[in-house]
Parts: sequence; structure tokens; C-alpha cells
Amino acid sequence: MAPVLEVSHLARSYRANLSLKKYWILRDLSFSVEQGEIFGFIGPNGAGKTTTIKLIMDLVRPDAGSIRILGEPHQSVAVKRRLGFLPENPYFYDYLTAAEFLDFYGRLFGFAREVRRARSDAMLERVGLANRRDRQLRKFSKGMLQRLGLAQALLNEPEFVILDEPMSGLDPVGRREVRDIILSLKAAGRTVFFSTHILSDTELICDRVGILSKGELKAVGRVSDLLGNRVTHWEVAFSGIDPAALPGIAAVVSREGNETLAASPNEESMKALVRAILERGGSLHSVIPQRESLEDIFLREISR
Repeated sequence: MAPVLEVSHLARSYRANLSLKKYWILRDLSFSVEQGEIFGFIGPNGAGKTTTIKLIMDLVRPDAGSIRILGEPHQSVAVKRRLGFLPENPYFYDYLTAAEFLDFYGRLFGFAREVRRARSDAMLERVGLANRRDRQLRKFSKGMLQRLGLAQALLNEPEFVILDEPMSGLDPVGRREVRDIILSLKAAGRTVFFSTHILSDTELICDRVGILSKGELKAVGRVSDLLGNRVTHWEVAFSGIDPAALPGIAAVVSREGNETLAASPNEESMKALVRAILERGGSLHSVIPQRESLEDIFLREISR
């Protein structure tokens, strides 16, 4: 089965003012998104994430390279009817109500009035705005507007959903709701591609991620494969003994009452610490290996 999205050797540059010198935003970018997966596109500000999405959506043109969506060239109008898209900074006409806004987009898709009403109500319910369907958008918070934008992106029941920073402006509850919606799309067989700088959300829900830095893809793969099982250090919790008298401690992480949480840099020093605690009459509470996180990998890759 062909990938839902194929990006091949994509490049994009710009010229500042009247300068003849080219500044490259993207260089030789290639990756694919497979059917039914959630693909997280992560990178620091200015890495080229939004530019990549604009190229995919044919909002700007590349200097070189090709893009195929659902097996067709990305410029295809027929393909765009099968997509859902939420830009990073969507603009909404303030004096429309939420229901009128979604009705407008339903008209663009050519839906009959009954279909527009049914889908609008379903989408507002899905993003938690059903009780605000008749409120004007100028009275919405940033987080509410973000959820309404997500409802718009899902109105046509798309096969492939592209979201640029969908958690932006949301509180923890709103982020949880958006994560649940994205996971429900995957459960329904949809494919989701989204950019974000919130790494904890990426690690929770993505099947694969791509790490973009300075216009180049530094790493791409399944989250489980990127994380691996490498232990960065061990955390040992104990009480009843002074940590200053113990070997194998790289740092004391915290002390609360009589309990100490200490870090050991490797397995050998951890074992020496545990032996010393038990031999000297201390109480051992826990020994937990700490593995590399997506944030660790992200910071390492963008620093190269």
C-alpha cells in the first residue's frame, strides 16, 4: 500500500529584501506517513515545520522536490476534498457564531443543509463546544477557537488530517481532549500528521516522529525504536542512613524527612549503593531505572 504522504527531496528558500543570496528553510527533506498512523513532526521554532505543512497544502511552492498525497500529486483538487487541515494561526470572522462558521465550511464542501447541520452539531459536541454553538467567535478564548478550528478540520470526515500545533493555547484539560480526538481518528482508520513543540504529547500518542532542525530531518522512526531501552541512570530511594556516608551516589535528587532519593550513574554504582544501604541498616524503598526520554533525544539531535 502506498504511503498516505510522500515527501521527496523537498527544498525551499527565500531571499531577504532585494538580496540575491538564497537562505534555505528546507534542504533535501524526505519522509513518508503511512496509512492509519499518527506522525509527529517536531522541532524548535524556525526549524521549518510550518513551511513544510504549507508546501504539503500547496500554499507555497517548493524550489525542488515532490509531494504526493493519497497516491496523487499534492496540487490535486480532488485530493484536497479528502483532507482536513488546521493551520497554526487560523483566522476566523469574529461576528459569525460557531454554528454559522461550520455551516460556511460545509457550504464550501457542497453539503446539503441537513448534512451541514448534522455534521456541525456532531463536531461541536466532539470538541466540547456544543453549548456554545450560538455564541459569536469574538467572545471565544484562544483555546476555544483552537477547538473550533479542529472541528472545521474534521467536518468533511477526512481520510488524512494535517494539524499545525493543534495543542497551542490549550490548558491541560483541552490538550487531553485534543489527544483523545487524535487517538479516536486513528481508531477509526484515519491518518494524522501534526507538528508540535509539546514533546510529552508526542511521546504519548505518536506511532512515529520526525525531528526537524535547521531545515533538515535529523531523525525519523517509531517512538519505541528511537527511545530504545538505554538506561541513563538509576534512582534509589532509602531512609534511615546519612547519604554522605554511602558510595555510588552521583547526586542527591531530593530529601524529604528521613527519606532520600539519590541518583547513581550506572548499574555497578547502583549495586554498590544498595549493598551499602542494607549493610549499614538502612531501609531500601525503591530502585528505578531512568530511561532516555523523547526530550533527551530531541535536544541531542538539534544540538548536532
